Amino acid sequence: MELKEKAKVVITVASLVAVTILFVTEYRRRRQRRKQTSSLSSCYLHSELKPQFCFKRVLADNSYSEFKHLKLVDASSSSLEKPSNGHPYETEITVLLENPQIEFGFLRGECSLEMSDSYVWVETESQLKELAEILAKEQVFAVDTEQHSLRSFLGFTALIQISTHEEDFLVDTIALHDVMSILRPVFSDPNICKVFHGADNDVIWLQRDFHIYVVNMFDTAKACEVLSKPQRSLAYLLETVCGVATNKLLQREDWRQRPLSEEMVRYARTDAHYLLHIADSLTTELKQLATEDSSSPDDRFHFLLEASRRSNMTCLQLYMKETEDFPGSAASSSIIYRHLNGHGDKSNISLNAEELVRKLCAWRDLMGRIHDESTRYVLSDQAIVGLSCKQPTTTEEIYDTIAHIDLATESSPSLSSSVQSPYPVICSHLDDIYKMILDKLAKLDDLLPVVLKKCLGTNGTCPISVFNYSLLVNFKTKLSSHSAPKQNGHKNFKQQFTRKASRELFVKKFSCKAPVYHNCRIYANDGRLLCYCDKRKLEWYLNRGLAKLVEENPPAIMLLFEPKGRPEDEGNDFYIQTKRNICVGCGEGKHYLRYRIIPSCYRVHFPEHLKSHRSHDIVLLCVDCHEVAHAAAERYKKQIATEFGIPLFVRRVLDSKEAQGTSSLVEDESTGDSEDAGVSPLHLRSAAMALLRHGNRMPSSRREELLQTVKMYYGGRDLSEEDLEKALLIGLSPHERRKLERKKGVSFKHSAEVAGMDKQEDENNDGEALADFEKIMTVERSTVVDDSGDGTSEGDGAKELNDTQCNGNTLHQQNSKLSLLGHGPHGKQIVEYLLREHGEDGVRDFCQRWRKVFVDAVHPRHLPGGWNVSHRV
Repeated sequence: MELKEKAKVVITVASLVAVTILFVTEYRRRRQRRKQTSSLSSCYLHSELKPQFCFKRVLADNSYSEFKHLKLVDASSSSLEKPSNGHPYETEITVLLENPQIEFGFLRGECSLEMSDSYVWVETESQLKELAEILAKEQVFAVDTEQHSLRSFLGFTALIQISTHEEDFLVDTIALHDVMSILRPVFSDPNICKVFHGADNDVIWLQRDFHIYVVNMFDTAKACEVLSKPQRSLAYLLETVCGVATNKLLQREDWRQRPLSEEMVRYARTDAHYLLHIADSLTTELKQLATEDSSSPDDRFHFLLEASRRSNMTCLQLYMKETEDFPGSAASSSIIYRHLNGHGDKSNISLNAEELVRKLCAWRDLMGRIHDESTRYVLSDQAIVGLSCKQPTTTEEIYDTIAHIDLATESSPSLSSSVQSPYPVICSHLDDIYKMILDKLAKLDDLLPVVLKKCLGTNGTCPISVFNYSLLVNFKTKLSSHSAPKQNGHKNFKQQFTRKASRELFVKKFSCKAPVYHNCRIYANDGRLLCYCDKRKLEWYLNRGLAKLVEENPPAIMLLFEPKGRPEDEGNDFYIQTKRNICVGCGEGKHYLRYRIIPSCYRVHFPEHLKSHRSHDIVLLCVDCHEVAHAAAERYKKQIATEFGIPLFVRRVLDSKEAQGTSSLVEDESTGDSEDAGVSPLHLRSAAMALLRHGNRMPSSRREELLQTVKMYYGGRDLSEEDLEKALLIGLSPHERRKLERKKGVSFKHSAEVAGMDKQEDENNDGEALADFEKIMTVERSTVVDDSGDGTSEGDGAKELNDTQCNGNTLHQQNSKLSLLGHGPHGKQIVEYLLREHGEDGVRDFCQRWRKVFVDAVHPRHLPGGWNVSHRV
């Protein structure tokens, strides 16, 4: 027993000693770090040489300026006709899409799956030229890249792996960064096929770092997609096709280090070495599937062709910098939203702390750009929340708060155990955070110029590099790009921030709150892919026993019945493509809105079967691209109105009771003397609203003026309060009438009749489509008169019709569900004219015109595969 007691004492003492040693070590480490932070005149970059600082020229710097793509100088090149920042090889890629090379020869003879120990490390310019000569003689080669993003603001390519049939090449893109354009010709050669796996990122990284554009690609991930493989990762293919296991955790290693470890070299070689064999195996499956599925001679679906087409669609992607109205605005909005709405941790951001969150996010963004560090390496989101909630008052407390939060949340990057949170940027600029918390540093609208001058000014603390020089030069231009420059550049920030705040509110209110495309798949009962859809549609089929679940992630179902038609039968490849939740114009993925390429005022009147494929003409656009597209559509509507002679708006309305009761008035209308008859529905509604709400308090002259406006609708007779209430509702649909009553607080004393008819109308039309509006009861008998008529009558003015005429002088009765305040009557007449004169082909051609307007205005770079202007239903 004594021996056991002694052992317990010894263990206890040893534990206390160990804890004490750890505590002292940590205390000394923090004191040493605090000493480092005390000297704010020196930045850590003066003593740390980052590999990318050896680059003499970078194509994508850390400024807010737009990325400039390669421009071909060949005078005969068709690229000169493209947008100034378009894809330089769009013509070549388009040719491949229209005439794909479907006969691939990925392997020459027998191929051993064993990977030898020999490979070529390419690190000199002469070696790179030799590699380019070798690749130029190949018909196909495999490519993969390794990126580094933690210690770089935009990230950069640290290694490129290239494999031919005979040899593996590892290209040191850090050492050869400035001469990598040597490989551009072979990558853009349409006669050489480049094999990638999941090339969406590789394509834009090569553009960003080297102006290398891939032309003619076979993506094994796209082949897996066409084959409906249960998994599409490279690790899955390596294991199932080649019997090779790989550790994908190595992808997160620091690929800047030189030399690479033996394990990293083997991992890098594996990713490219087996790709040619995998591509050959997948193409064999694609050909076999096409053979098995070719029972019908009219079957036009070619699986290998489809895989090739999807691969080359990836080549058309263009790299673009992510842009914000104000530095760090997207991150701050995300942090505030998550924590104010309970989606973050248990700490809540008070309203008065929101400004500090915005300051810290803006400061973090600028520090990342200046030091070429990722924002997560500068300061984590959790640390920003902790600082905003606790608001420590000393530099020591700030330091300890950041260290404790990052340690507790395990959010800190773990590339190097020797570098611990807080990271060097914080240690060198801790005083900035201290002043922001105490509100001693400039306000948000003046903060960034002050910090930039402190870091990169004449006596700045941080070194100027190829990454931040352009930031210093173009900083004011970015933040005042939409306003005229002033003598005092700092004053522009407040106006810019106000605009940014308004834009944020708009985005928050109107942008989609969840992903629009779920990319769930629906298969026919023979296994053929029918379309992609959202989860609700899948659940609809499953809940009714019409389908069975065949995959869970991502969800996919197989129908238990024969569908009416198939996309390939109709030539509509668009409906069997995955779609990304990004703006099709610029690629913005943080917010987007649905945009209808063909305006609803026309499409709602199309025949029902021409509206069944409406998803083709509904795309996602960010706020900025949506504004551009909408402006172009409004301009084109005016052109349509002029071309067809049908005004956009109903210009004048006249009560049909008064018109029918006064024969002379009808005669005047029919003979063209309609200039003074009726009144604009918008002016009528505004005048009636003002009289009902403020009539007793307004000056007598103004009241009389408004009364005359309303009297023009009623033929000049005296008005009652009931007349004013009915005039307020002229031109509104039932929904608009109810909304007006709720929003404006107007009490309709005499409108029980109207309300009752609205109710009956809703009951009668419950479940009916908007296209059936001609059957709806008329509430307000109004005559629509156009003040630009030519004096001719197209029908009997007393005859009651169930549509709204907005051109000519015929007296027509207003349809109650079609608002007269918008473009609805104009759209209805346009569609009726097209159907009457040209049939459904006229409507299809009309749709194509609108798609061209959209393309010419937005220049979309991220449209889904299969989308085209000439799409026909």
